[in-house]
Amino acid sequence: MEFPFYDSPDTATIICCHILERQAPILYVSHDEDDGMWQFLCGETHETDEAKLVSLKWVFDLDNSVSTLKDMPCGYYAERKTQNDDWIIRKR
Repeated sequence: MEFPFYDSPDTATIICCHILERQAPILYVSHDEDDGMWQFLCGETHETDEAKLVSLKWVFDLDNSVSTLKDMPCGYYAERKTQNDDWIIRKR
């Protein structure tokens, strides 16, 4: 599958350690309004030191289902209950 995002594949994104270590799926995605940063999280509460930086391409390669969020504007977030559910997108 071709990289679908408008942002560069090497765009830095925030990901939680649980996803990075492949202990949990991506269940929450935020496209921050203030700086345009993408965040990919497992849906649990985290401490600041549990946030890691990876490229947007790394996230896409890990879970192609995030490609459906490529048009999600800044100031919105998406969530799902399980990895097999559809994304529900909401304005923050």
